[in-house]
Amino acid sequence: MVSRKELAKGEEVVVVPASPPPVAQQSMIPTQLRFPLVVISNLALSALCYSFSSEFAAGDLSSVSRSINEWSQVGGLLFCRVLELALGWWGNYDSYDLASLTLLTHGPPLYLLTTFYGIRPTTLLMSLGIDMLVTYLPFRFFRPLLPTHTTEPPKGAVSNRSVINDWEVSVYNSLLAAGIYGLVVYGSFATWLPVYLVTHFDGLRDISGAHDARLPFLIASFVPVGIAAKSFLFTPATGAKSDLGDIKAKSFNPETATLAETVEYNVWGYSKRTRTMITRTGTLAAVTFLNTWLQGAVTLEGAESAGPAGWAAIWASGAILTGTAFWWVGHVDGISN
Repeated sequence: MVSRKELAKGEEVVVVPASPPPVAQQSMIPTQLRFPLVVISNLALSALCYSFSSEFAAGDLSSVSRSINEWSQVGGLLFCRVLELALGWWGNYDSYDLASLTLLTHGPPLYLLTTFYGIRPTTLLMSLGIDMLVTYLPFRFFRPLLPTHTTEPPKGAVSNRSVINDWEVSVYNSLLAAGIYGLVVYGSFATWLPVYLVTHFDGLRDISGAHDARLPFLIASFVPVGIAAKSFLFTPATGAKSDLGDIKAKSFNPETATLAETVEYNVWGYSKRTRTMITRTGTLAAVTFLNTWLQGAVTLEGAESAGPAGWAAIWASGAILTGTAFWWVGHVDGISN
């Protein structure tokens, strides 16, 4: 593992203007058509993959799913999916970001089905794998990887490259995130969640998953969650280069600033790294809560609205705590702002 001195060596703060989202090189597709094509290809691939996998998973999922006959229900699920893609597209995310976000936001409702409804883990893995694949492929085709997700980014395009490419740092941060999620879920299992589940989920098949949970095994099972959180939160924030916002913050003079400039500085006058961590953590928590609640309230038979909301709050809290921990880790000596 590289030392702090080695991390700091040669890491000068270089201010670069904010650049527009990367576009596919030599693409003949008009810019205004790319996002609609991302949505269409995502929905088409999803329908195709789920139709092929229906004979393996349909029996499991249909046994706990309620019939969706109203257009408002279909529209709500479709809106949530398009919203995720829109946040990724206009948030300047790449295919790795979207695959990680999908794992983190689609995993909680599937984990609920496996733990308390007796759905086979293979069904969970198949469904989650399909969701990640059909999100990854359109973004991989229509948008190149961001510099922070490449092993050899252009010179000066990434800050703290020696940190984000160090495998030991990646392992430790992935385990940190897995530990935070594991502690949040385990703490809920050990306190309020069992009674809450029984109260708000009619048709719950087995509650023993909460009583029999062991923290070390829970953390180990959340390692993929930790890897995804590290990729979505820590890597882009730590690799963010200083921008014009940093220049404005450093040159801020309270004696000459207008009211609007003072409010902007107090509310959003953080470094580029902190701003990136805040926006990505907020996005992760919001999408996690919305998707988990909507999947439970609309598709799960016997679930009251409050039930999925409580389950979603656990995972959204884990996202916020993980983002906070990564922000703290990013302020150690040797990592530039």
